[in-house]
Amino acid sequence: MKHITSPHNAIIRHAELLQRKSKARKKEGLFLVEGQREIMLCDQGGFELQQLLVCGSILLNTEDFEANDIYNKININSKPEVISVTQEVYEKLAYRTGTEGVIAFAKAKSQQLQDLKLSENPLILIAESPEKPGNLGAILRTADAAKVDAVIIANPVADLFNPNVVRSSVGCVFTVPVATGTTSEVVEFLKSKNINLYAATLQTSERYDVMDYTTGSAIALGTEATGLSQEMRDAALKNIIIPMSGAIDSMNLSVSAAILIFEAKRQRDFK
Repeated sequence: MKHITSPHNAIIRHAELLQRKSKARKKEGLFLVEGQREIMLCDQGGFELQQLLVCGSILLNTEDFEANDIYNKININSKPEVISVTQEVYEKLAYRTGTEGVIAFAKAKSQQLQDLKLSENPLILIAESPEKPGNLGAILRTADAAKVDAVIIANPVADLFNPNVVRSSVGCVFTVPVATGTTSEVVEFLKSKNINLYAATLQTSERYDVMDYTTGSAIALGTEATGLSQEMRDAALKNIIIPMSGAIDSMNLSVSAAILIFEAKRQRDFK
């Protein structure tokens, strides 16, 4: 087993690059996953784990361990290469303040629309141009809780494998099927699947809770600053709105997503 004691080691420098740079993650198709639960979900979600950087004194309270000790500890089926690192090296890489002692190099999967496997009566959540990684992660967490068929990101801005997306989604970025595309591609995809599109917007909208989401449905939300594009609104079967009684006319993106998607779930559960 390799043992790394220097923060200047090439593997550690590579990990730092992937941690910091979206361009590097996209170019190499690699990203980092930190934490036992997140790595387990990544493995169970069918992502390829290539290497594990392990600080045994944190993860197992010992410096003396075998690879199988790690596989069993974090409950993964794949057998990536295990590399031992000192606590100093690990803490240099750790993105989270509460360290767990293990970081994985993982390979990204396809995010093509045509690769999505949908049910006969799909429920899809669409986020158009989400900018904040924390919001995107929270949306993925909501999508997992509602067990939607897929999350589609139209015109993506935030990197899906940004460390803050992985952290704020608590690993749900690996449990929910995700695809990306331009708004035009997303609209055409929904039309080809006969999926009704509902656009959350202030303009010419009806209450969200009077719509029927029991057939194939996709609910689209835009950014808090600019909302949905005209193209997305024009393609919608209906524009929908969450009535609000306060001084402001919008809510946090992930909160809105939760309200809308769970109304669709409520209707389907009681159909």
